[in-house]
Amino acid sequence: MADAVTPLATSRFHRALSRPSHLMGADRELVLMTGLATVILIFVVLTWYSALLGVAIWITVVAGLRVMAKADPMMRQVYLRYIRYRPSYRPTSAPWRRY
Repeated sequence: MADAVTPLATSRFHRALSRPSHLMGADRELVLMTGLATVILIFVVLTWYSALLGVAIWITVVAGLRVMAKADPMMRQVYLRYIRYRPSYRPTSAPWRRY
């Protein structure tokens, strides 16, 4: 009698566990920082011009952040890691090793 082939075990993988944390379609921290900066602009200057300028800046920046998030949802983290890289690394196995 031939051995019966059993199917592989499957389990549900919830989408919220693997998706980046976004707010309004853009990176959460950047949207909140932009909102904080525009609210500070509006309430420090307290004129109609500053309110209109603050709202215009916020709408424009959030639209740009949404385009950025659509291109790569982890672009902020990738850029922050990129700027930490050194221009060149020494050809040694450890930083404290002498040539």
